[in-house]
Formats: sequence, structure tokens, C-alpha cells
Amino acid sequence: MLNETYRKPILITGSHRSGTTWVGKVLAVSPSIGYIHEPFNPLHRRLSPGICRAKFNYQFTYVTDENESEFYDDILATIEFRYSLLLQLREVLRNRRGFRRLARQYGSFLVNRHIHHARPLLKDPMALFSTEWLAERFDANVVILIRHPAAFISSIKRMNWPPHDFSQFLKQPLLMRDHLYPCEEEIKEFVEYEHDVIDRGILLWKMFYYIVDQYRRDHDDYIFVRHEDLSLRPVEQFKKLFDQLNVEFTERIERVIIDYSNASNPSEAPAGILHQLKRNSVANIKNWKVRLSKSEIERIREGVQNISSLFYGDEDWE
Repeated sequence: MLNETYRKPILITGSHRSGTTWVGKVLAVSPSIGYIHEPFNPLHRRLSPGICRAKFNYQFTYVTDENESEFYDDILATIEFRYSLLLQLREVLRNRRGFRRLARQYGSFLVNRHIHHARPLLKDPMALFSTEWLAERFDANVVILIRHPAAFISSIKRMNWPPHDFSQFLKQPLLMRDHLYPCEEEIKEFVEYEHDVIDRGILLWKMFYYIVDQYRRDHDDYIFVRHEDLSLRPVEQFKKLFDQLNVEFTERIERVIIDYSNASNPSEAPAGILHQLKRNSVANIKNWKVRLSKSEIERIREGVQNISSLFYGDEDWE
């Protein structure tokens, strides 16, 4: 049952590397918004169990009404800014580190819950497949980021992460049944055989944005934002987003947006840096042309065409 002081949450999701952190952090400049970082992420659950007690065994865990009993109470606690101090303290004592993280997170939850009475913002690409459940169970406003497939794949290539474990999708029968059945044979093939970062990125992007297109068809109350549109006109597009979410857009917020996106910022993040919020947003739009070879771009375009044409035209590949 929702607390009587409950405020309508906001979910910022989409694929990873699609700008969810940028959008979430800008929205959280408003004191009425309380930022919660990736509660569905299994890695963050291990490092920061105080934020969310729910045990997610997979990346991109699919929660629906059939398995919600495993997650509902813990997600509700997170949305209500009820920090699991004892759980986090156990983690800190076990690893003998993380006291600063505990203090920062606990303090943030206390301020958001008791002083600001903040509206919770869940920034979490790992929650993409659970979007409908979060929207229905918690009356969440949904914002989904869309990013050009070449930009998404080039960003993954730049990070040089270990190969994605596609078996985590197959181990979720409800997810395969409800969403990913059109990709099942291709996913199985990627589990059985090795593929390079370009092919892995192609399949991931197709899977994510096949689902996003379904959401567009089924939910006219969801907000869909292309990363490129935000990058090209950040003040205008962010103001529109603030208005859609009924969050006050102030001069301070406008200054932060300009600071994060102006042309004096670097167009490329330093090697190995996961999130570089201050970027030349316009120059960043086409960084993929530098990171990827011509043959890689052609392979990406051909591989995603049946889905990417729903979001991007020929001019977006020029």
C-alpha cells in the first residue's frame, strides 16, 4: 500500500548509454526531485543494498504481475526513500569500505523523504523491460530515451566492456514469452557462439527498441525523447520535458543545462569514463562517425534497419 505522503514517481529508462544519467541528473537539479540510481542493477544491489533490498539475479530483470511478489515491497521502500541502513552497514563491515557511500546515500534518502518530501526519480536502463509494471503498480511517469544505434554501439565499443551475457535473457521465461520471443533463435545463437562488439550491439539495440516501439504503440501517456533532439536543442527540449512532468523549470535549472551542454565542453569523454555529464552536446551527436569505421557503420545500419527506420531516417545516417 502506498504511503499517504507518496508522490508520483518518475522512471527514466531506455537502453544503457542512451543519456538516462544526463536526463536524470538534470531533472534532479530541482529540489522537488529525489534521484535514485539504478535500483534494478545487480551490481549496484551488491554495492548499495541500502538503496534497494530487492535481489535482481539478472541484468534487465523483467518484473510483471506474475512474479511481483519477489520485488514489490522492496521497490516500494525505495520509491518511498526508506533506506535499508542495517543491510548497507553489513555490506560496509564485510568489505571494510564504503562508509562515505553509506553516509551520502542515507543522508540523501532522509532529506528527500523528510525535508523535501521529494518526488522519486528512478534512473534505470535495467528497468526497461519492467516499465509497464512500474507504471501500473506505482503510477509512475515514464520517460524513455532513444539513441541512434551507431551512437549506442560506438559508446559500448569505447567503454570496452566484457561481452554481454545473452543467456540472462533466456533464463527469464516470462521475458521471452512476453517480449523477446521474436529474437529467441538469434539470442540462442549468440549464447552458443562468440560475436564481436558490433554484432552484439546490433542485437541488443534491436531488442531494446523493438520493445520501445511496442511501448509507443500501447502507451500514449509515456514520454519518448531522442537523445539527439535533446543534444541539439537542450534548453528547449529539457524545458518541454520539465513541463510534461509538471516540474518547475527555473533559471538555475536552465543555467545547469547550458553548463552541461555548451560548446566549450569536450565533445568526447576521457577514455574509460562511464559518465561525463559536461559535454559539447551538439558535437557529441555524431561522435560515432569518428569511433566507427565505414564498414562498421554500414554493418550496423543493415543489421538494425527493420527497427531503426521506426525512429531514424536516412538523414540521421549522413
